[in-house]
Amino acid sequence: MDDTKKMLRAVINGQSAMKSELLSKIDSVDKNLTNKIDSLDKKIDGVEKRLTRRIDMIGFQVANLEDDTPTRDEHDELAKRVTKLELKVASI
Repeated sequence: MDDTKKMLRAVINGQSAMKSELLSKIDSVDKNLTNKIDSLDKKIDGVEKRLTRRIDMIGFQVANLEDDTPTRDEHDELAKRVTKLELKVASI
């Protein structure tokens, strides 16, 4: 019976050592992943800010272009002026 207890104790000690080793490995992997995830979150936030700034800039440029475009009435009036100039140039 004494030999059986020693063998059982040896098996239990081996399993305990393996468990503690696995837990330490899991903890180190968890720390590495946590650092990488935090780093990735910061990178995503930076990309999001840059994209938002670019979209805002494009929207501002489009708004300025829209302000510079002639209205329908202005366009029609311009067509009349061009026609008058063409007639003048053709008669010269």
